[in-house]
Amino acid sequence: MIRACDVDDLPDGEAVRLLAHVPISVFHTEGQYFAIDDTCSHQDASLADGWVEGCFVECPLHAASFDLRTGQPTCLPAKRPVRTYPVVVSDGAIYVDTAVAQEAIA
Repeated sequence: MIRACDVDDLPDGEAVRLLAHVPISVFHTEGQYFAIDDTCSHQDASLADGWVEGCFVECPLHAASFDLRTGQPTCLPAKRPVRTYPVVVSDGAIYVDTAVAQEAIA
């Protein structure tokens, strides 16, 4: 598990980027936390820099959108999903389980 940040440091609608085996973004939206690969599957852009709306993030480069719950792209130009990771909140901190990367469900 990798510690992302304190709960108080990630307000709703915001994201933080982690350096792990691959860059990972952690999002706080609608009262939940989600972790996905940070790099857009279409082109090299950080999804942590994207726009969050509900359970979706829009890539800042070409407006590809991904479902934070599944990692599936929801529109072009992205065609490939990004991996998702389990998130655990414990003692006021947010952790990402990078050992259990989950391939997006097709």
